[in-house]
Amino acid sequence: MITTQIPVINNQIALLREFPGTWNAWRERYPQRCVELGNANLSGVDLRCVELGNANLGNANLSKADLLGAGLSGANLSKADLSGANLSKADLSGANLSGANLSDADLSGADLSGANLSDADLSGADLSGANLSDADLSGANLSGAEFTL
Repeated sequence: MITTQIPVINNQIALLREFPGTWNAWRERYPQRCVELGNANLSGVDLRCVELGNANLGNANLSKADLLGAGLSGANLSKADLSGANLSKADLSGANLSGANLSDADLSGADLSGANLSDADLSGADLSGANLSDADLSGANLSGAEFTL
């Protein structure tokens, strides 16, 4: 049974870790619910195709997480640690990634259109085929990043 709300951050994290399918059903049914995951530790968690659009993930630890095809449109990921994360084919359009650590992340085929990547660390990131139209890359570290079509 899907509840109408997930009351506390620990329950949200537990649901994401253990039941991503249930999470997506809850998000589909209640798309306007506030998702507060700031400072959450989701390092190394399998979050493939999870819907986190407009969620607050500021300062979250998502290092080495698998976010393949995840929906993160409009999400707040400012100062989040996404180092070594798999964000291939993820929707990050309009997301706030200012000051985020995306070093060695796989962003191949990701939609970063309109994303705020100011002061983000993208060193060694794979941006092959990523959509960077209208993205703000001011002050971003792009050393060693890959940009092939």
